[in-house]
Amino acid sequence: MRTFHTLAELDACVGQAVATSDWIEITQEQVNRFADATGDHQWIHVDVERAKAGPFGAPIAHGFFTLSLLPRFLESAIAVEQTRMGVNYGLNRVRFTAPVPVGSRLRAQLTLQAIEPIEHGGRQMTWAVVVEREGSDKPVCLIESLVRQYP
Repeated sequence: MRTFHTLAELDACVGQAVATSDWIEITQEQVNRFADATGDHQWIHVDVERAKAGPFGAPIAHGFFTLSLLPRFLESAIAVEQTRMGVNYGLNRVRFTAPVPVGSRLRAQLTLQAIEPIEHGGRQMTWAVVVEREGSDKPVCLIESLVRQYP
């Protein structure tokens, strides 16, 4: 984890790879719970036996499940001590570039693309997030995320 004392310290990091998150293991139970929460019970995600005979040889995580891990990736990679609140402001771009078989471990590489001051002394940050699967050369998800933090 990379720790900053204040939001202003992040200003010098624009254009830089700032941090790497912890690894997160993707389990079938997580995938099933995500399917229940979203109503997306497509067999490629939840029917283990059928998915073994499918195109990936195993069940795969929903793309939106991978995306939903973004807050966990950010939280395990970066801390700003003098902040009281952070909020997701949106996404500019998301691409699901490779499947995530159940049992995979994922982590994110975070690059700060832009930072700008906002109301109440806060900062809006644009993060380029590359989600990697352990053992694969190809990223599984590319995200451009907007985050707002306030002191």
